[in-house]
Amino acid sequence: MSNSDMRAQMQSGQGFIAALDQSGGSTPKALRLYGIDEDAYSSDAEMFDLIHEMRARIAQAPAFTGDKVIGAILFEDTMERTIAGKPTAEYLWQERGVVPFLKVDKGLEDESDGCQVMKPIPGLDTLLDRAVARGVFGTKMRSVISAANGDGIRAVVDQQFAVARQILAKGLVPIIEPEVTITIDDKAEAEDILLEEITKHLDDLAEGQEVMLKLSLPTTANHYGSLVNHPRVLRVVALSGGYARDTANDLLAQNTGMIASFSRALTEGLSAQQSDADFNAAIATAITGIHAASCT
Repeated sequence: MSNSDMRAQMQSGQGFIAALDQSGGSTPKALRLYGIDEDAYSSDAEMFDLIHEMRARIAQAPAFTGDKVIGAILFEDTMERTIAGKPTAEYLWQERGVVPFLKVDKGLEDESDGCQVMKPIPGLDTLLDRAVARGVFGTKMRSVISAANGDGIRAVVDQQFAVARQILAKGLVPIIEPEVTITIDDKAEAEDILLEEITKHLDDLAEGQEVMLKLSLPTTANHYGSLVNHPRVLRVVALSGGYARDTANDLLAQNTGMIASFSRALTEGLSAQQSDADFNAAIATAITGIHAASCT
């Protein structure tokens, strides 16, 4: 696998990143939306088998190629499995032309100062080494901001960049995701503080160090334009954050240079009960719409 080819695709590819990284906590909801209720499985192992079947079905759909889906974020369990007989990351890049990323965070701490930093990530170096060996290009890690609290937002961004430096040292590109909750009253004010804190850290990165940013769709269109154009930023991607797909696409299209990294909005309307023809048609419709909104 050529890292330079992956980098070129992430920097200038016309498309979006599929977030296929639901973890243990969010998998039951993802399966429920897919038409599989909790009574269909009796253990975590069975649950992860079912979610992997869903992810493999998506990854093998005819429309799921690097022409429109330039990258995909994987859960650790998914990285360690195979699709069509190949390790997942290898399958995505070699067979579909999709750049693989790995979710590395272990979830969130309890809220403090209106925000949630990440739990410690024990064994991160070992996990990153495995990711490199698997042919993964980068990583993703999520924190949550639920108030325009300067101390809370600073703690989130400080931690994100501290871990990002550890990831950069392994030759991987980190996706930094400080999600702003879309329903809070002071969302715009939180985004002002977040922009300032992220910019400070970006300006401290050494030449040649590049990160990606995954941000909630902003209250004001093009609020993150300076980040899109920052020399230390490879790409800025947007999370759907609970918006329905059509709304998320409409908002995304207003933000020049920002592309999608949708999870729930991508799988909206997919069902385990669909025939392959209906499933493939539904995912193709989703991919076409999200791709169009990402190419603005």
